[in-house]
Amino acid sequence: MRASRSWTLARYAGLSVFAIPWIVVPIWLVLVNSFKQAGEAASLDLGLPSVWSFVDNYATVVVQGNYLRALTNSLLVSIPTILAVVLIGAAAAWGFGRSRSKLMQFGYYVIALSILIPPSLIPTIYVLRDLHLDGTTLGYILVLVGTRMGVVVFLATGFVRATPTDIEDAACMDGANRLQIFFLIMLPLLAPVLFVGSVILLITVWGDFFFATFLLPGPTRATLPLALYSFATSSVQSFRWNLVFAHVVLSSLPLVVAYAFIQRRVIGGLTEGALKG
Repeated sequence: MRASRSWTLARYAGLSVFAIPWIVVPIWLVLVNSFKQAGEAASLDLGLPSVWSFVDNYATVVVQGNYLRALTNSLLVSIPTILAVVLIGAAAAWGFGRSRSKLMQFGYYVIALSILIPPSLIPTIYVLRDLHLDGTTLGYILVLVGTRMGVVVFLATGFVRATPTDIEDAACMDGANRLQIFFLIMLPLLAPVLFVGSVILLITVWGDFFFATFLLPGPTRATLPLALYSFATSSVQSFRWNLVFAHVVLSSLPLVVAYAFIQRRVIGGLTEGALKG
């Protein structure tokens, strides 16, 4: 018992030593400097501000940084993208997990490789231009759906392969069709792993900057990463670090709030997926 407790304490101590310089200090640096005035924030130190400018900094970001419009654009991109990837990816994973076809297995490996292989930008732009979707939010969403599909397919296919077919066979004998089996049986079974996949998708889609830079021209469709970049580079003299850090805090705040509400589901989904595998 004592050995186990000592090992637990040592493990927590090791994680704390790792977390303080790599996690706690950067978060504190961003947060505390977002409360300072421009001259004091330019030193990028960890001390508390001598003059607090919390209200002025964050109000300036909301008004001059087009925060609310960028937040709306990010929501309009993230929500449809995650829903489409989860539904299509779950259906594809069900097919890949149950099929023994060599062609289907090849398709699975191709989609799984998309996680590692970066997509080609120039052909993507030409395809969107031919479809008259270049520079539109819909075109950007379609690109995100295609490039993020591999994550959900990879996670869910292994879960499907480890799930017995008894329930599906029983539902089929009771007269259920394929759509009913998918929506009433497979989706509930896949819910834990799909929830974890949704969290991963939310982080990557919310913070996407590469595709957004080329596929969303103009300020009207700019998401939060683009708005942050535009705001940070708007000064011709130097970065206004206090306002940049305030924008970073506001851009990250929706993710922090979402994680605060769903952390139990994330941990539960990871645990159920590990036990299922």
